[in-house]
Amino acid sequence: MKIAVDAMGGDNAPKVIVEGVERARDERKDLEFILYGDEQQVRPLLKSDERITLVHTTEQIEGDEHPVKAIRSKKQASMVLAAQAVKNGEADAIFSAGSTGALLAAGLFIVGRIRGVDRPGLMPTMPSMGDNPAFVMLDVGANADNRARQLQQYAIMGNLYAKDILGYANPRIGLLNNGTEATKGDELHQEAHKLLAGTEGINFIGNVESSGMLGGAADVIVTDGFTGNAALKATEGASRTILHELKHTILNSGIKGKLGGLLLRDGIKQVVAKFDASRYGGAVLLGLKSPVIKAHGAADSRAVYYTILQIAKLIDNGTVNKFVDYFSTHDMAAEQGKTDEN
Repeated sequence: MKIAVDAMGGDNAPKVIVEGVERARDERKDLEFILYGDEQQVRPLLKSDERITLVHTTEQIEGDEHPVKAIRSKKQASMVLAAQAVKNGEADAIFSAGSTGALLAAGLFIVGRIRGVDRPGLMPTMPSMGDNPAFVMLDVGANADNRARQLQQYAIMGNLYAKDILGYANPRIGLLNNGTEATKGDELHQEAHKLLAGTEGINFIGNVESSGMLGGAADVIVTDGFTGNAALKATEGASRTILHELKHTILNSGIKGKLGGLLLRDGIKQVVAKFDASRYGGAVLLGLKSPVIKAHGAADSRAVYYTILQIAKLIDNGTVNKFVDYFSTHDMAAEQGKTDEN
C-alpha cells in the first residue's frame, strides 16, 4: 500500500512528519510513501529513502489562506500534489497535518465525494473512561451547519468505522444534544433523532450530553460541525488544564506533596496515557472516495506514526469501499421520505 504525504503541513513539519513516516516504514514492510515537499528541507532529514519517494515542491498552503482559493491557485502545493496522487491512483490515501479547511477542499474537489454522501464529516477518535477504550465523534468542524439527513449519514459511516477499525461488534450511536430526552433540542436535533431511531442496522441509543462524552456515553457520537468542534475543543482544553493543574499542585506542595506524587507516579502515568488521544491516530474525513486523514497541526512524530498505522488499517480493511457499497445500495433520500410519511 502507498500513502501520499504532505510533508510540509503542520507546525513542526517537515521534521516530525519524516520521523513518524520512517518509524512506520521501518515497522511495516508493506508500506510505501510518496513525500511531497521542499527537497532541501526534507532530504537531509531522511535516514533512508527505502520505500520513500520524494517529490520536490517549494509551494505549500499556509494555515491563514482561504482553503478553496489556495487549492485552486496553488497547483504545485504539497497538499494538492498529494491529493492528485490519490485521484490518479498513484497512492491509496493522503495524510496531512496542514490546514483542515484546505484538506477538506482538496478532498472534495480532487479526491471526490462518495455518491450518496451529502457532505464529508471530520471524525477524530477520542479516549473513553467507559467499558470501551475510545469513541469517535463526527462532525467536528468540516461543516458549520448540517441537515438531519447528513447526521444520519454520519451515524452510518461512524457505525461502520467503529466496527471495522475499533472492533466494536455493536457500536452504540448517540446524538449529541442538550438533554437525554427524545424531545430535547432544536428542530434539527428533533428531526435527526427521528431519522436515527428509524435507521436500520445501527444501535441508536438516543440523545447523549457532552458531560457524558468521556465517560463512555456512546461509541459513536453524532453532531453538527459547529457543535462538535466546540465540544471537542472544550473537552481537549479541560483535559489539558486538569493534567497541568495536577502537575503544578504536586510540584508546588513541598516535600510531602512531592513524596505523595512519587508514590502515585504509576497511577498518574496511567491517567496521562488514558487521555493521550494521539495514540488513536488522526481525524478521518469520512465520505470521500479514498482515505483522507488529518493530524493535529501541533502533532509530534509519535502522533504522525500512529496516524500512519491508522491509515494502513483503513486500507487493509477496505473501509472506504464499505462506505461506497452501503450508499450505492441505499437511497437515503427515499428512506427519509418513508420516515417522514410514518
